[in-house]
Parts: sequence; structure tokens; C-alpha cells
Amino acid sequence: MSSPTDHTWDFVIVGGGPAGCALASNLARSAKRPRVLLLEAGPRNEDLSLRVDGQRWATFLQTDMNWGYKTTPQEHCNGRQIDYSRGKVLGGSSAINFGVYTVGARDDYDQWATLVGDETFGWERMKARFCGLETFDGTIVDPKHAKYAAPQTIHHGSTGGLRVGFAREWEQDLPLMLDVFEQAGLARNLDHNSGDPIGMGLIINSSHQGRRVTATDLLEGAPDNLTVITEAPVQRVILEGLKAVGVASNGRQYLASREVILTAGSLDTPRILMHSGLGPAEQLQQFHIPVRKDISTLGKGLRDHFFAPLCFKRDPATNDRNAFFGDPAAMKSAMARWNQDGTGPWARHSCQIAAGWLKSDRLMRTREFQALPADVQDFMQRKTVPHYEFLTHFPLHLVAPEWPPDYSYICMLVFLMNEQSSGEVRLQSSDPNVPLLFDPKFLSHEFDRRACIEIFRHALEVTRHPAFQKDVVETVIAPASDSDSDILEHWKNTLGSSWHMTGTAKMGGRGERDAVVDSHFRLLGVDNLRIADMSVVPVLTNNHTQATAYVTGATCGDVLVEEYNLNREVARL
Repeated sequence: MSSPTDHTWDFVIVGGGPAGCALASNLARSAKRPRVLLLEAGPRNEDLSLRVDGQRWATFLQTDMNWGYKTTPQEHCNGRQIDYSRGKVLGGSSAINFGVYTVGARDDYDQWATLVGDETFGWERMKARFCGLETFDGTIVDPKHAKYAAPQTIHHGSTGGLRVGFAREWEQDLPLMLDVFEQAGLARNLDHNSGDPIGMGLIINSSHQGRRVTATDLLEGAPDNLTVITEAPVQRVILEGLKAVGVASNGRQYLASREVILTAGSLDTPRILMHSGLGPAEQLQQFHIPVRKDISTLGKGLRDHFFAPLCFKRDPATNDRNAFFGDPAAMKSAMARWNQDGTGPWARHSCQIAAGWLKSDRLMRTREFQALPADVQDFMQRKTVPHYEFLTHFPLHLVAPEWPPDYSYICMLVFLMNEQSSGEVRLQSSDPNVPLLFDPKFLSHEFDRRACIEIFRHALEVTRHPAFQKDVVETVIAPASDSDSDILEHWKNTLGSSWHMTGTAKMGGRGERDAVVDSHFRLLGVDNLRIADMSVVPVLTNNHTQATAYVTGATCGDVLVEEYNLNREVARL
């Protein structure tokens, strides 16, 4: 990768997270080798200690790598401000997230294609891109564990820059819990990334051989026509009339002869646009920003998955976590071993978890479900679309260091899928370096409130199965009772964001009134300016959305390569 030698590139990409890195890699490696600039607001942090697989849960606590965002006080969560972490480093949030790599439901992508009228986003084409991004390792080292996964090669890639798969070593009570869930009636899923996530199974991790995998891995070996500049936060797009010609960053200008593409995410892409005079006119005028184009729906439609915890202290004989996490010397020794060869306890503890994406018949029988629009009901009844996620072995003590020092516990998270609450991001300052206000309006829709009650009640029933109860010592985190009001209050008091912010610059079909970009990622009404991150995705995919961010950037890359004939070999005389 080259150093900057001039201030003009063919393509300028703003944001070095999963979408931006996938897009930059795609463009830079095309046959015509266009000049590509990738700008990242954060630093280039190459500290290997931040790649320790077992410690991936705590990297978001590194304040120099996290924007430290929070939501506005949430009306339906007892006024709480919810953590809205975003990565401030090359690699973006892939460098600070929890390392879950799931692609979602094939019906998600077919719905995306239908909504925007473009088969580019249908499952079969997106599946090919997912396979192109990854090198999958589905090895199950212990023969006794072979029954828990059976991934088929047709659903996975073998040549991509993202090395994903299962951890080679597991904590001893993970197979126990998978068996418990099956005994409690939860169907098993042998490969969540087949396009059908329904059922309980092993999570595929964005890690390999004890080491976290981030979006920067896609940039390894990139040709020298790709320039990466870090610590370059972008304040605005430079416009000539309604044509983008570059971006401004801390007093410097970076010019694009072909396109500017924003990949700064659902929270920051709208900020850059608004401070460029592109956005809701009434907000721009309030903060004395000249209106270049009134885009009234920019910042609307914010959606996000959220979750609530359920935790039980377990018989210490079922695991060895107290012996490890309760012994600083053991953790120090394990770190030395990890530094040596990437193996040992820090490649086992908290490295493999399990989850299930599940449907709820009882939810579909509720008045609140029946009151949803017919098209929403139809989508939620499709074969591969889940209603909630149930995740086990969440290492709460790593995420919340104040957690009591008894590590023989099981913490489960219950996530609502297809939530109907819709929020927004709004200007709060004329200073382009000040973040927007983030208001996801969690639990504001009556369906979400009913759904949270029903799915959590099912989770409680699972934990009361004799196979689970026989090793329970005490309940640590749970609702005060099984009543609707106590379960809902539990959500209000403990709800957390999954950091899956989506939809603030929505992609739409021709003539769609709330569309901000078209199906070629072009900002409507502005030339040479595209958006290719989670802000454009019109479906909140049923997964942990870093995979969706990667494939969104890769898809935009394919679109640009085709439009500019970048893979047509240059004729030789």
C-alpha cells in the first residue's frame, strides 16, 4: 500500500471498518488498478494484545479505540442512556466487537432484493460474496464434539481474507449446555451460515487459531494503488454544485476524480452528509448550515437489535473458570503462552459460544403480532426468519469488570429480532466534529414490548428444565417474577444495544419516497457520491451484522467494478 504522493485519487472511501475495507480491497485489486484512498478517523492500532481471542470481549473498553457513543435517554427504558460503542480505529467496529460472524437468513437478502427491485442483493448473489470474503475453518478437534456441527463446503469460502470458524478448544460446559438445550426442546442447527439460522448451534467466530480477525485482514497484500491514511476524520464532502469532488479532513482536501463513497456507518455517515449541506433542511437551518439539498429522510429509520440478560450461578464442578479467572498468575502464564503460539487458556476461555435463532408460535398468536401490517407478518412467517436469538456463555465478567468474582456462572442473552421500533439520528451542533444525537427509541413499539415478554418467558422455561436445573446453585439475574409487568421491567432496566445500527440512509427502489440511495448505492440527486455501509441496508438482517457490513461493502465494490469496467484487461500493443 502506498503513501500519499498527491491529493487526487480515482475513488475516495471514508471509513475503515468492515464495509470500507471490503470495498477498498475489491476496487484496488481490480484489473485496471484504480487509485483508491481509504480514510479512517482512528489510528492504525497494531498491538497484538488486542487480537487475543479470549479477550475480544473487553477491547471495547479501550477508550482510545472507541468513540464512546451513548443513546439519548430512552423513554421506554426508564430514562437510561444505552452504550452505543463504535470502533475508532482501522478495522472499525470489527476491532472492538464480540467476534460473532453470522450471515443471517436467506429470506433477509431476498427481501432486500425485492424492496429495492434489484437481484444484486438476492441470497444467491450475496452468498457468493460471503464465500468470496472468507476462508472458513470448520474443524472440530475433539471427536466427541463432532455431533454439534456439520458445515457443508457449498455454504463457505476457502480463499477470502477473513479467516472465520470454530475455536479449536472449548470450555468444558459448552457441550453440556448444548445437550441441555436439546433436551429442553430446542432444535439443533449444524450450520448457522447456510442461509437458514433456525435452531441452536455453534457460533462461527471472526477469529482463527486464537487470534481475532478484523477488517484490516482484507487489506493484507493489497497492491500499491491503495493508499490508507489513518487519524483523518472527515468533516464534510466537497461539492461543486451537486457533484462530489472530494472530502475535507482537518483542513486537508482529498479529491476524487471518479467517486466519493461514505462507509462511516449508520451513526456517522449522516453526520458527514448533514455538515455537507445534504440532509433535512429544517435541521440544517437550525444550525446555520447552508442547504445544498433537502433530504428529509436522512437520519430516519434507525433500527437495532437489543437484548436482555439471564444469569445463573452453576455447580463449580461443571467448569474450570474459577481456577483460571480467579488466579492472576494463571492468566499471566496463559498470556505468555498465547504470545508464543496463540494457544492455551486464552484461546479456550470465552472463545466458543453457542446461540439459537428461534421462532415463537405464541408470539404470532398475540394481538400485537396480528396488528402488524400484512407484509411484516408475511415476512416474519417465512421459513428462515427467526423471531429471537438465545445466546449462551456470554462472559459478563469481561464486559463488566465490576462483576462479582465467582466465575462459575452461565449468562445467557435474549435478543429480539425484527423489532418494529424505529428511531433517528439528529444534528445537535454546527460543529462537524460533534456527534449526532442517537435515539433508537427502544421498546417504543407495542409489538416489541409484547415480543420481549413472550420470548423471555420462553427462555425462562428453558432454564427450568430439569437438565438445566440440576446444576443451578442460584439465580443471579432474572425478572422479579413471571408476570408481564416484571418481565418488561427487567427489559427496561437491563436492555443493551447489540451495536447493530442500521437504516439511517435507506436504499430504495425507483420512486420510493423515503429512499436516500438507489440500488447502485448512489445518493439520490447528487453525482459521484455513494454510501456503502449499514446505513443503506433496508432490512435489519437476522444476525450479528458485521457480516452484513462486509458484504455491503463488497457488493458496492462489485457495482463500481462493473460500472467502470475495472476488470477489463488493458489491451497491450
